[in-house]
Amino acid sequence: MPRGGKKGHKGRGKQFSNPEEIDRQMRVQREMEAAGGEKAEGSDSEEESSSEDESENRKRSGVEGLIEIENPNRVSQKSKKVAEVDVEAPKELSRREREEIEKQKSKERYMKLHLEGKTDQAKADLARLAIIKKQREDAAKKREGVKKDKEADEAKGKR
Repeated sequence: MPRGGKKGHKGRGKQFSNPEEIDRQMRVQREMEAAGGEKAEGSDSEEESSSEDESENRKRSGVEGLIEIENPNRVSQKSKKVAEVDVEAPKELSRREREEIEKQKSKERYMKLHLEGKTDQAKADLARLAIIKKQREDAAKKREGVKKDKEADEAKGKR
């Protein structure tokens, strides 16, 4: 049974590169390396023009052949050679990545201010802490006073 069920496969057929075209590209590339760049510029322009001719000659389906308008939203994929790719170039961050980085920076900034005691929450925490310390000091003094009273009572009782 063919791919896609009874009706057949609907996808495009595979496109194979022409071996002569591959040989021509290899020769041009070798010439570029041997010439050191001067001949390479001329051969590049020839190569580009031949690829443009091929794209113009391709069969157009539907209304595409009648109307000569290019879709501005359609971005054609241009393959880059390894030599052309710039690894050192700064990478564009996506919106989510930028927002995540901003979020982390603001959190760090807040924590720094919080540790310095400059945020509202830190001020409230410090005030609460001061109240608790005072209560504990008062309780400790009271216990000490009660302890001294007991000791004084015991000393009187023994005499």
